[in-house]
Amino acid sequence: MSVWADRRPLPEVVGRAVEHEQVSGLLDDSCLVTITGAAGVGKSVLARAVLDERLARQGGTVVRVGCWDGLAEGGLTGALAEAAGLPATTLPQALKEQGGTPVTGTRTVARGASHPYEPPRPRPRPTGSATVAALAAHCAEQRATLLLDDCDPLLDECAQLVRRLLRAEPTLRVVATSRRALGLPVERVVEIPPLPVTLGEGIAGPAVELLATRAESAAPELLVAVCEALEGSPLAIALAARQLDRMSLSQLAAQVAADGPLSYSGPAPTARHTSLYAAHAAGYALCSPTDRRVWARLSVLPGDFDPWLAGCVCASSDVPSPEIDASLERLRRASVLERVREGNGAPSDARTALPPRYRLPRGARDFGRAQLREAGEESAALRRFRQACAALAAEAQIAWQGPDQQIAVCLVEDEQHNLDAALTRPPQDADDALSALEIAVSLWFQWGACGYRREGRAHLDRLLLLSRGDTPLRARALWLAGWLAAQEHAPGAAEALLEQAWAAAVMHADADGLARIAHAHGVLALYREDTGAAVSCFEEASEHRSRDAWFGPGPAHSRALLAIALSAVDAEAARDAARRAWESRRSDGDFWLYSTVLYARALTERAHGRPDAALRACRKALAAKKLVGDPLFIAGARHLLDGLRHEVRAARKGAPAPADGGTTRWWQRGGAVRTAPFFSRLRTGS
Repeated sequence: MSVWADRRPLPEVVGRAVEHEQVSGLLDDSCLVTITGAAGVGKSVLARAVLDERLARQGGTVVRVGCWDGLAEGGLTGALAEAAGLPATTLPQALKEQGGTPVTGTRTVARGASHPYEPPRPRPRPTGSATVAALAAHCAEQRATLLLDDCDPLLDECAQLVRRLLRAEPTLRVVATSRRALGLPVERVVEIPPLPVTLGEGIAGPAVELLATRAESAAPELLVAVCEALEGSPLAIALAARQLDRMSLSQLAAQVAADGPLSYSGPAPTARHTSLYAAHAAGYALCSPTDRRVWARLSVLPGDFDPWLAGCVCASSDVPSPEIDASLERLRRASVLERVREGNGAPSDARTALPPRYRLPRGARDFGRAQLREAGEESAALRRFRQACAALAAEAQIAWQGPDQQIAVCLVEDEQHNLDAALTRPPQDADDALSALEIAVSLWFQWGACGYRREGRAHLDRLLLLSRGDTPLRARALWLAGWLAAQEHAPGAAEALLEQAWAAAVMHADADGLARIAHAHGVLALYREDTGAAVSCFEEASEHRSRDAWFGPGPAHSRALLAIALSAVDAEAARDAARRAWESRRSDGDFWLYSTVLYARALTERAHGRPDAALRACRKALAAKKLVGDPLFIAGARHLLDGLRHEVRAARKGAPAPADGGTTRWWQRGGAVRTAPFFSRLRTGS
């Protein structure tokens, strides 16, 4: 039978089989194993479960000292000696002469007293080498495994004591739990993450299992929803589950999914585990003033982020920019931040360099936001965040119009959560609303070229109502909203918006804006199969020499759409327009233009009896478009490709071409259209 020196009941552990085996294996070969992880992730529970199983196999005892259990600095050795039951006769004579007594860390309340009574603070046991040697020898004799629980407030003292104990008795086994490692050479670190919510499609994970033990008969989808909102944190799940006594699971799911702090609380063995706020407050108190400010300001970031974005939000007179990177790493080592992607260094080609990315979990984010609000800095941090997102969107726009369209797509994908928040969070004033509108306008390629038309229209419609001034930015937003409405087959809304955009362009003498309006009217005419009007509009737009090379489709893309409009009526003119479109390109990496030109060639060759050439062009168009996205275009190109394959087979057999709606264009594609983005690669780090 295993014996625990503190006689506390051993906890149950859920979903830690892999980590349990890992810690057990390391403990067989290593003298020091440290379990690290975020607040409330279950470090102490796992450590006690591992040691309980180890004692059942090997016997002995466990000596546990909780470093957060009222220990004063310098009292660790004395507390450990007392917990180990070290006889006083084995201590140095100096202890007896000084009248030292064990430090218990407990408080006594006098019977009948109206306020707590605290006895005089006892002197700590001396921490000389003789005491440490006697303690090490006693633990080895008793076959005791030492558990230094929650080392964070006494991290340096714990590291020093463990070093001295192992030097005196190398056969000792020590397990430590902490939010950061002790930093000793012999240390083996096991970092435990939050519990997985799912283990695959339709398979519930340990987080759901933990919640299900507290919710008797519950719908699995509600369990999953709650655990996802709580990000698999065992402490958060346990605290939320206690609310099921006063609300249904569906009400709990709605509450945890709402944007706001998780303020649940309940009884717990330690005060810092009675709520998420208390758990993070304990770690916050151990951080330096700089790290506290960085933690609080990072709370305005809803998703993962890189050091540049962190610097934009956190840097100020009291947090110099050069200190941001070091602060991020300190917070990561303290298990406040998660690193979701490792940086790949600084290669010679800066275009391929990827910085590390971090993430502030929801519990730490809620706590930091409360500190930010209390300090009166929330408004300024939110404004800096939106301005930084505007700079990110502008950078992506420039990359899109240059040779790096795939980099632009990946940049927007990496910053998706941050850009969404910057677009949707209510602006604080007119200037803040203009910053949000600037982001929406800079992301024109995301909405119009990569297939997010409906999302872009929703953002623009809302932000245009908040931005009433007659500014060049608003004029661009009006054109963009009209262009997207045209692509969405909403001619009434498109024409009304384009009319407003035309008036604004005339007022600002914006020749580029007038050309873009002509392009949008050409899209409307093309979609309603008015070839004459489409040709006229696209010719006007394509002959304009754009002064702003970074915004909008530009003359080259107008020529590509002109080729599509001419494909069925004038093969030579269509081929010439497609050739001129490609010759006027800004870079060879313009996959959006390349796919449109190839699609125009496929339509032209098919309309004039060359299905083989059309098939080759359509395949290339589809491959190019997949690199940057647009599900509607891709679905239409696949439909055209299927028809061309049937025509080629029929031609080789000498049979008439099948009547399969060969004149259907990509924008006429009916039925369900895949809405997932066709990005060139998955989210980095996912």
